[in-house]
Amino acid sequence: MNHGTARDLGETLATALGAAPGDRVVYDLTGIEAQYDALLRELPGLRVRFALKACPVDEVLRALADRGAGFDAASPAEIAQALGAGAPADRVHYGNTVKSDRDIAEAHRLGIRTFATDSVEDVTAIAAHAPGARIFCRLATSGEGALWGLNRKFGCTPADAVRVATTARAAGLTPAGLSVHVGSQQMTGEAWQQALDILADTLTALVGRGITPDHVNLGGGLPALGYRDRHGNLLEPPLDKIFTVLREGMDRLRDLSPAPLAFVLEPGRHLVADHGAVRAHVLRLTRRRHPDGSDDHWLYLSCGKFNGLYEMDQLTHRLVFPTRLATEEHVDAVVAGPTCDSDDAYGEGRHPVRVPRSVTSGDPVWVLSAGAYATSYMTQGFNGVRPLPCVCVRGTGAPATPDERH
Repeated sequence: MNHGTARDLGETLATALGAAPGDRVVYDLTGIEAQYDALLRELPGLRVRFALKACPVDEVLRALADRGAGFDAASPAEIAQALGAGAPADRVHYGNTVKSDRDIAEAHRLGIRTFATDSVEDVTAIAAHAPGARIFCRLATSGEGALWGLNRKFGCTPADAVRVATTARAAGLTPAGLSVHVGSQQMTGEAWQQALDILADTLTALVGRGITPDHVNLGGGLPALGYRDRHGNLLEPPLDKIFTVLREGMDRLRDLSPAPLAFVLEPGRHLVADHGAVRAHVLRLTRRRHPDGSDDHWLYLSCGKFNGLYEMDQLTHRLVFPTRLATEEHVDAVVAGPTCDSDDAYGEGRHPVRVPRSVTSGDPVWVLSAGAYATSYMTQGFNGVRPLPCVCVRGTGAPATPDERH
């Protein structure tokens, strides 16, 4: 984490965090909507299927659905939530390649007709429990350049993708598309280029077999901008380069296809991370001496790995101490959460943070760029620490809904 200032976030979030009477996650719906609009300006004509797992907050989902977004859902429960947010069934796909027969049948009952897959076995199950459905085959990528590669559990080779598509066609399904995922918080344009090369080769092979997909799903991976690395430096993903690679790659794939080709993207953290923040508080700033004679400071917060900051092993967030002056004397401190689990601290190397020496128990702390996965990864109360309530606000700073979900 890194000590920041209130200037590091928008007025809407700053106002809402400053007015918060206790710990909570706050989302700026206006900021999320603006981020969505900016994405469509970069990639005109794109079909957005928001990765629901990144932020399963009803108000956020409704705001995106009203904007025209659909959803990438990973279970029947997520499908039901997407439909409840106002998205029609044809703007929701079952994006998980791992699913049971029962889940496939339930998704089909809910009106879902497009399913991700990456194996012949899964195709056979879809044909049995969602007859006539459309499938898109997920291709494996290396995951290099991403904070989370997502390269072991999902995806198949181009040769297997051809087998999947031909099996689907023979089983009465429509082999409608191909997909990739370059890993979450992808930091390079090269990863997208490699994925597009794989898509081009596979699309060419399918067309040679008389199979013409109608869409390509470019998956998730678009990065957020507000994270820090393990040394406290701002991560600076090359978004302009990434968008250029995507636009050029989409043109190339269109040229390879004998029929019109639509494009889908599954952004998650890119839309919500920098427009959500946690209002937490200080439990204690302590000084700890060790058997080897060294000592260090530890800052214990009310929020940690099990109630909002699950991704702390891979990334760090900016901290704002709104009641303390930036000019005060500071100390380097290890940041940790409130539980008695030793993993509830900021990873290997301990990520020391500049902390005002005068902070005391009860002082508010704002954890910035925490809008992605803060709510979905929370436990139901590990060590008796309750999940944070969630509040959504709009540009006025006023709550967009009276509901505070725990």
